[in-house]
Amino acid sequence: MKKLIIFLCLVSLSTDAQMFKSFDGTQIHYEIMGTGRPVVLLHGFIVNSNSWKGGALPKKLSQAGFQVILVDLRGNGQSDKPHDLAKYENDAEIRDVIELMKSLQIQEYDVVGYSRGAILAAKIISMDKHIRTATFGGMGADFTSPNWYRKKNFEEIFSGKAHLYPEFKGAVDYAKSTNADTLVLGLLQKAQPMTTLKDMKKFKKPVLVISGSEDTDNGNAADLAKVFTNSTLKIVEGKNHNNASSSEAFAEDVLAFLKAH
Repeated sequence: MKKLIIFLCLVSLSTDAQMFKSFDGTQIHYEIMGTGRPVVLLHGFIVNSNSWKGGALPKKLSQAGFQVILVDLRGNGQSDKPHDLAKYENDAEIRDVIELMKSLQIQEYDVVGYSRGAILAAKIISMDKHIRTATFGGMGADFTSPNWYRKKNFEEIFSGKAHLYPEFKGAVDYAKSTNADTLVLGLLQKAQPMTTLKDMKKFKKPVLVISGSEDTDNGNAADLAKVFTNSTLKIVEGKNHNNASSSEAFAEDVLAFLKAH
């Protein structure tokens, strides 16, 4: 009986991993878990799609009848990591996701972004009419400013100026410990998509803004929720930026939102 239980657990977590050649030839790694209504998960900065698999959300969604699509955004994980700024400019990461959805013949999908993934989600809702709902995790509205200090700081940190920002030493050390391509991390920040408040306000479909109660890293989540006319705000009690997205409470709130819409 014990062997059978282990086997069933492995089946429930199995994924279909593949590579996709994007619009400019860049190879993008993605995995599909489960079947049903498609949900794309966009990971944050320094990490890759494995950051989702370490949490409760993918399993909970796939078991509830959703098709979970995990993407290693270009420059991360098993996707190509070109050392050329032009390969990241002009919303290349967003275009990768849109082209991937087309190649999978998906007509409508939900998008869930966490941290930097939420910044990308903000851009994709203005570029792709096929988005059904959008979830923004671990993010306030500060990123909409072209002078947002965190973007500028991380751009410089991963462009050879880490010594100027000792307070971010932990982020640099973590990137090195995971063998992330630190040069690419600087390029990603430099070419990071920009979305204005005006553009986001045009999105009238359902939006979930969710954040840990102890998370102030990227501004106030309530400020972002106020941008949209059809938004729900959820706060995960006792969680910070680093552990909210992997929690059961986060997964339950996202699942409840998707089921309601």
